[in-house]
Amino acid sequence: MVLKIRLQRFGQKKLPFYHIVCMNARTARNSKPLEKLGTYDPIPKNGNKDITLNFERTKYWLGVGAQPTETAARLLERADLIAVRPKPWHKLREQEADKSSETPGVEVASGSA
Repeated sequence: MVLKIRLQRFGQKKLPFYHIVCMNARTARNSKPLEKLGTYDPIPKNGNKDITLNFERTKYWLGVGAQPTETAARLLERADLIAVRPKPWHKLREQEADKSSETPGVEVASGSA
């Protein structure tokens, strides 16, 4: 059973509110989670984005092998629960530059009959 730590969307139209949950990777987004780990409010009334987490349970699920989704990983990085993953943009740019400089020339044979 593959476990994921991901977000469940709640709230109104254009006013999202998320629960941070641990659930089976194959289940639907809004199905019943194994455990609710916290909440995330990206548009709060006071102006600060609110993240609440149960640190002990989140560490437990990460220790058991639950993989966070990209968005959940960014939130867990803010809470200092997982290490910050480096962004590989510079490597991608170098690879693209190498590919463009190594493009083999195409020889066009002109055939006269």
